[in-house]
Amino acid sequence: MQMLWPSPGVEMTDTALASLYAYPEDRTWVTANFVSSVDGAVSVDGRSAGLGSPADKQIYGLGRELSDVVLVGAGTVLIEGYRGARRERPLPIAVVTARGTLTPDLPLFTDTAVPPIVITCASARLPALPAEVIVAGDEEVDLGVAVAELAARGLHKINLEGGPRLFGTMVAEGLVDALNLTVSPLLAVGDSSRIAHGAVIPPVDLTLASVLRADDVLLLRYQRRDSS
Repeated sequence: MQMLWPSPGVEMTDTALASLYAYPEDRTWVTANFVSSVDGAVSVDGRSAGLGSPADKQIYGLGRELSDVVLVGAGTVLIEGYRGARRERPLPIAVVTARGTLTPDLPLFTDTAVPPIVITCASARLPALPAEVIVAGDEEVDLGVAVAELAARGLHKINLEGGPRLFGTMVAEGLVDALNLTVSPLLAVGDSSRIAHGAVIPPVDLTLASVLRADDVLLLRYQRRDSS
């Protein structure tokens, strides 16, 4: 893997990658991680795995390694078949659901080294789950409260893995500080959604932090311009 910008030609070791993608130490920080085809598709045949590559998997794994918690929507958990925390490092998975679609027989709950966190709202009808449940909001999940509750538990480095609706809402509420975007060298066509979906909001201004290349795959790192 080679850097194209800001230091062209630099070969990226594991240590250099960890330093490049490191979270700030002095604040709560949300980094979103997504892969997209060149024409903007977020999935192939309904799953993001169809866009994956070794480089994308490396950055995906690094995002988990550097963070305190993974934040993901219930729909993505169900579609992608999420399992719980890896046993070599018990990283909690925090799942957002406003509809009570999670069931205790999911691998998220049955195959994990640490109980997940379920973030929901008061109106949701959840079954009994082997998880810590955070109620954030009445009819809908208040994501600002959700982030604050994670931070109150010492989980300041938040790795947002999807899906597009959760990402879009987080962007609209000003809760996303950075985006790691892998561009897969595919024209997927189809009717896949974009990486962010939701109500129209004023565009969020980003600054380009780095560009890496691994064969034909581009790995872009952006930061919200007003995050510090």
